[in-house]
Amino acid sequence: MTEKSATPPNRPEPDLDPAGDTDEPAFEWMKPSGAAASKPAPGKDNVAEPGERQGRRAERLAAERRTDERRTDERTGGATAVGRPAGEDAYREALPTSALHVRPPQEEVERRNAEREQAANAKPVAPRVMQVLLAICFPVILLVLAVRAVTSPLFLWAEYNRPGFPGDGYGFNIDDRMTYGSYAVDYLGNWSGPRYLGELVNRSGEKLFKAGEVSHMADVKTVMLSSFAAGTLLGIVSLVAILYLRRRSTGGVRRGLFAGSIATLVIIIGLGVLAVLGWEQFFTEFHQIFFANGTWTFSLQDTLIRLFPAQFWSDAGIAIGALVLLASLLTLILTWPTRRRRGLPLRTGKAKDSVAGDASAADGLTDTDTSTEAALKGRRFKRRGTPSADAPAETTTVPNAASEPSTDAAPEAASKGASAPAGPAQS
Repeated sequence: MTEKSATPPNRPEPDLDPAGDTDEPAFEWMKPSGAAASKPAPGKDNVAEPGERQGRRAERLAAERRTDERRTDERTGGATAVGRPAGEDAYREALPTSALHVRPPQEEVERRNAEREQAANAKPVAPRVMQVLLAICFPVILLVLAVRAVTSPLFLWAEYNRPGFPGDGYGFNIDDRMTYGSYAVDYLGNWSGPRYLGELVNRSGEKLFKAGEVSHMADVKTVMLSSFAAGTLLGIVSLVAILYLRRRSTGGVRRGLFAGSIATLVIIIGLGVLAVLGWEQFFTEFHQIFFANGTWTFSLQDTLIRLFPAQFWSDAGIAIGALVLLASLLTLILTWPTRRRRGLPLRTGKAKDSVAGDASAADGLTDTDTSTEAALKGRRFKRRGTPSADAPAETTTVPNAASEPSTDAAPEAASKGASAPAGPAQS
């Protein structure tokens, strides 16, 4: 049989009346409620007996009661009600989300809130460690760079040719000092052994440096190379800290360099005060830290004293202190925590006056006046440049609290102000 086949003549008609399907839950909404439920349907035979109807009503009320108990169990976490009939519903497991309706004790709530607040306010440790490392490495790096700048032929030439530098009373002229002194300075920065200085001879063919002088220069070279290696290592650490702070901490590099510049200023000012109060004692204490007693004292006729007199060392100390002080001051200025560098909004005196004026003017305006002034301000801000002080007024005056505000006049003023031609503006 297909859809186009004819209907058989003896086929019974389907029963579409749902009155007899009282047990089907899909037709529950069609059943009458209240007093109308006891009345039989018009035009139909009263098939069900009164006892039957009461039994079905009792079953329906029991089903509704079981549904209410099931929902109550779901809200209370699966607790079984007292007097509940035994069945499979009595052993039903609670839903996974049923515990969300149970509020924990107040002490637990306060503890969790405190932990959440502490976690939100806590700052990571790694950026702080990197900032401290950067602040510690900065003074040492500056000091090593300043010492390297002083131990160069350029500084040696400036010292020998500056006015007032003491001459040699034993025959060395400026050319001799520059030649022999350059050998000594080069020896401190190269990888040659003591023979580099031990085999040098003067014009008469005698050895230029004695054995004690060569030994002391070897000790100085060890200290210099060690300081250069330490400065290089700390420079690498500082570079790693800078790269890390640029990625993980906004403003971390600035804060680390700012703290390092302050520490450098404190150190260099303290050392400068000690040197000024007693240079001889300061020079002696400095040599006793790095060299053994008796290995760094020479007579006035020795080559090291003739090439590097006491005035040379005082000038070298002043140059090192000046270079470190200048670099630290420049870093301090460039990293000073201004409002703009900290990401805070700028507040000048003119901005404060304008904000106060706008606030006081807004207090005396009605709702219509406020909207009118907002429209006029929006039109002003779209123009290029700022009008000069001598330029004529371009906008319609907004009535204030002293005048009589008119609700009808405000839209007209706004339309006139919008259609008025724009005056000259500064580019």
